[in-house]
Amino acid sequence: MIYPPGAKNNTAQLGEHTFLTEDGASLPLRHWLPKTEPRAVIIALHGFNDYSRFFDKPGEYFSNQGIACFAYDQRGFGMAPQRGLWAGGDAYTKDLQALVRLIKQRYPKHPVYLLGESMGGAIVITAMKQVDMPEVEGIILAAPALWARSTMPWYQTGLLWALAHSLPWLTLTGEGVVHVVASDNIEMLRALGRDPWVIKATRVETVYGLTDLMDAAFDSATSLPGNTLMLYGEKDEIVPKKPTYAFLQQLLQTDAAKKTIAIYPQGYHMLLRDLQAPTAWKDIAAWISASPNKLPSGADNRARQLLSSRLEAS
Repeated sequence: MIYPPGAKNNTAQLGEHTFLTEDGASLPLRHWLPKTEPRAVIIALHGFNDYSRFFDKPGEYFSNQGIACFAYDQRGFGMAPQRGLWAGGDAYTKDLQALVRLIKQRYPKHPVYLLGESMGGAIVITAMKQVDMPEVEGIILAAPALWARSTMPWYQTGLLWALAHSLPWLTLTGEGVVHVVASDNIEMLRALGRDPWVIKATRVETVYGLTDLMDAAFDSATSLPGNTLMLYGEKDEIVPKKPTYAFLQQLLQTDAAKKTIAIYPQGYHMLLRDLQAPTAWKDIAAWISASPNKLPSGADNRARQLLSSRLEAS
């Protein structure tokens, strides 16, 4: 257990290249800082089997727009401790809470935003539901992992449970699985394949933990507070449309005026690294600047049209 009773010792620290958590874990940290005083700060969380390097190009772009960016390798991923092992939803949310506190101490007068890609988005969603979550200016969800068990076929959930409780150490490499396209940026995907810090073989117990996290995130739609920007690609083959649109319909039931949805017709799962990624970056920067009703790309208009048509059809 990552956080046993009494383990919390309030020693969380923010170093140049490391984030020391409250229970003493040292997590690799990257940052992209403007040359002048920042106007806002982004804390970015990577997706499943990925690590903080995912934010290299977006971080460079945002820093040039006057936005300071921080990203860290979460437990079990990248160069963080216990590589390949699932730390548990509580550990991931507590780490995020601790880093938010440290960033707010460093930038007490600057708005802080949370950005989560895929699994990182699910962690942001579940963390925001916690009563001890520090206040932030807004959250940005890029293709959040929302494939909850309630939206899976029974045979898929049954197989997952059986494997996790009988062969949790079994690793899945993707060989023999129907091929899915995560992005249209082929060079980027090839680079990920060569990157030794991107996990290629996943333990079943880790997939089971991710599914628990997606369950919690999916069920938190109506309780998600504050300003929210959610981005989703119509060509996303990783997180299906059914759970995503079901989540969106619930999300918009509360504080709809504070929720901006952006849907990209040519977008894949890796929206922040697709060939059209700069379009999403510009939308995020514009939303941070003024939380506008209209994004530069018009992806929010596309979302309103699609959601309206689905509601009429249902």
